[in-house]
Amino acid sequence: MSKIIDGLLVLDGAFQPDSQVAQVGGGSVVAFTERAPDKDTENEDTVAVIPWGPESVVLVVADGAGGLPAGKRASMTAVSSLAEALSVAMSETVVLRTAILDGIEAANEAVKRLSNGSATTLTVVTIEGQIARAYQIGDSEALVVGQRGRVKLQTTAHSPTGFAVEAGFLDEREALHHAERHLVSNFLGTSDMSIDIGAPAKLRPRDTVLLASDGLTDNVHLDEIIEHIRKGPADVAVDAVVELARKRMQSNNGKEPSKPDDLSLIVYRKRPEARRKSPGKP
Repeated sequence: MSKIIDGLLVLDGAFQPDSQVAQVGGGSVVAFTERAPDKDTENEDTVAVIPWGPESVVLVVADGAGGLPAGKRASMTAVSSLAEALSVAMSETVVLRTAILDGIEAANEAVKRLSNGSATTLTVVTIEGQIARAYQIGDSEALVVGQRGRVKLQTTAHSPTGFAVEAGFLDEREALHHAERHLVSNFLGTSDMSIDIGAPAKLRPRDTVLLASDGLTDNVHLDEIIEHIRKGPADVAVDAVVELARKRMQSNNGKEPSKPDDLSLIVYRKRPEARRKSPGKP
């Protein structure tokens, strides 16, 4: 089920899987979320696409902490609070980067005020014209790749295995099978929450931006994700990686990663620039 509230697109997979395609922020966006195949409780993920003017957009994935009370309430509260803060900031013509940081702080306080021990990851990517920037708390990840598969931006999961990969102690494939893969060291909704702000990445036409909860990144290898999302229609790319993640969750053959979990992702594809006509040609 999807809800559009004042330009905010929130897909809630607690009732049924859903996919939505939109033209926003100078490109096309596909957002998807569904609950884990092995559970009857609600999907704890929340995703959002928040327009910010004609050529800018804010993409958000939040994954309520599994095993903690009211994970879904935490992720929904975080996304709703961020969206509300951005709406106010837009009316006051606040710079987007400042609005994001203030909005994340407001979201952190809102989740803390739930006072039920809940927490959530929160990964945000802003796209302003040709510039993408990531803001991350937790292990939901963001990725920017070119048409040929070159990685232009990749966030680091805030987890022991994520930092080990970043330091070169583990490779990506080893990390997917590591016993501590499920541990997360940074959450929104805590007093020691920290925001990892990425460097700006310049987007070219047809570059692809991905945000995903660990339902994708714990089940599909990085090179597989890149190969699926780097080319072709964005909705086809989403269908392909979702289907692969579903198969992995249900296989558990010992050879490939298999971690049943709520699955959420957003794929943004930069719109090709219109070709300029040569002088004197019709």
